[in-house]
Amino acid sequence: MRTLVAGLMGLFTVAWAYPAGVLYIPLDDRPPNWSPCTWQLVRCPPRAVYQGREGVNLPALSSWLREQPGQTLIASLDALVYGGLVQSRTSSLEPEDALRRLEELSRWRAGSGGQVLAFGVIPRYPDARYRERNLALLRSLGDGFAYIEAPWDDALLGSPAVAEAATLSIPTRPGADEAGQVLLLRALNPGVRVRVLYDYPLAGQQITHYEGIPLHETIARLLASAGAVAVESRPDLVLAVYTGGDPRRGVLTVMQGLREAPVAVADIARVNRGDASLLQYLVALDIYRDLAAYAAWGTPGNNLGAALAQGGLFSIPLCQQAGNPGAACEAWRTRALAQAYLEVLWGEIGRPWVRARFPEPLTEEAARYVFERLKSEPTPRFVLGQLQPMGLKFPWRRSFEAEWQYRLEFTQQR
Repeated sequence: MRTLVAGLMGLFTVAWAYPAGVLYIPLDDRPPNWSPCTWQLVRCPPRAVYQGREGVNLPALSSWLREQPGQTLIASLDALVYGGLVQSRTSSLEPEDALRRLEELSRWRAGSGGQVLAFGVIPRYPDARYRERNLALLRSLGDGFAYIEAPWDDALLGSPAVAEAATLSIPTRPGADEAGQVLLLRALNPGVRVRVLYDYPLAGQQITHYEGIPLHETIARLLASAGAVAVESRPDLVLAVYTGGDPRRGVLTVMQGLREAPVAVADIARVNRGDASLLQYLVALDIYRDLAAYAAWGTPGNNLGAALAQGGLFSIPLCQQAGNPGAACEAWRTRALAQAYLEVLWGEIGRPWVRARFPEPLTEEAARYVFERLKSEPTPRFVLGQLQPMGLKFPWRRSFEAEWQYRLEFTQQR
């Protein structure tokens, strides 16, 4: 019998073997940061605590955290201290007050006996008004964390972020919005053996847009953040890196990887939208639905981190080796691939269309109009059924990101 299940509410109600009692404090409530809260792997603050572009309700967040038992807390320091990424650039909070807000982590750790994995962002240049204050906070970190890192946000030409990162005693790398996902992999499934395949032999030597360091170094730092291990043979997961130019070469790279292990694709050909031709090839050849993960929504660091994290958590062999039911693994993987496909659809068609027709801040009317434009676009069939977009919203009332509602129409019982 055919059934419909809402994609954002979870595909199955099942027990899982990933450690229970994991708390997650996202950087903000934009879709890349909030999406782990939809995976049924972590316990998040109530969505109302996050107030879009207004930032986090800090008293409410602190109150929630004090009441939460748990074994592991994955936390954005920028959310806890400043109220989010945007607020970290503009808040005039005094350094001593910033340090005082971090005491919430010490209190939680003392009360629960749990461990804290956290990240604080080296802010984008030149947006941050109080850059030295943010850096001073990051320089003070180290003790009391099971793991702590400082990704840097958007290091365009002239950014001091890479040099600033070198002054810190904690791990640093490009990225920001994917950091919560990466630390979730580190907490739940560390030690994943990863082989990296590039579409071009020398691709790893290029300095990618927004990163400021060679691609191979970005990936090495990312693997260390995730607690993953780089290997040349017998991998658990292949990370296929597509840098653009020839989607057919990208497909061949994916097919090469599939001969060795499940493949997570990081499409870094174009910032914030990927290469639609690559995705079309993968769908037409019936490869996309069998991928471990796919990411093309952000900067190179964002896409690499999201693909690695989701592949490490949701690829069927790794997920089942962790003791999870096969149905749960398939559901997680399918939902992540469906979301990734819709993100490409938004970047390629939706965002340009709405920007040409509606001023910001965007309204619900704009969301309805653009959804009517997009809902007729073809969508791939997945192992669990056909993807059916049901609507979208603009959580920050701007066109940069869209939050999709969707369903998967089951044609068979699993």
